[in-house]
Amino acid sequence: MLQYKAWANDELFAQVAKLEPHKHAAELHAALRILNHIYVVERIFVAHLQGLSHGYSATNTEQTPTLEGLYAEVQTTDRWYLDYVATLSAEQLAERLSFQFVDADNASMSREEILVHLITHGGYHRGAVGRILAQVNVAPPRDIYTRFLHEQQPQRRQPKAN
Repeated sequence: MLQYKAWANDELFAQVAKLEPHKHAAELHAALRILNHIYVVERIFVAHLQGLSHGYSATNTEQTPTLEGLYAEVQTTDRWYLDYVATLSAEQLAERLSFQFVDADNASMSREEILVHLITHGGYHRGAVGRILAQVNVAPPRDIYTRFLHEQQPQRRQPKAN
């Protein structure tokens, strides 16, 4: 699922790059704010998974990054998660971690629950960016899981032999 998330991020950033900065300044800004929120939340959980302080006081930053800069950071974070899960055992995935949300509420989630949260959280917000794209006649990506599977494994499209 994290491979799917990274793929979906690539698809979405490619489409957001089609927004004309002067013609669609407000839409580009709104999309960047949403994408940056996804990124910040994922960085916060990188820290939680490592038992480290994250340094964020909110789930977005005051400054809005550039599309290129944010995309590079998102790719780095996607790679971190893929590398991270490759090292985890089933016992480690089930391990419950305690931490605080940025609003200071206490929390407790397993590593697996955190990862599932990041996948669903990103999907929800990517959909909002897709709506922004559609409103200015830029086709949102078809970042559905079945498309990902069939692109990654084209043999799935072959009829099953009886």
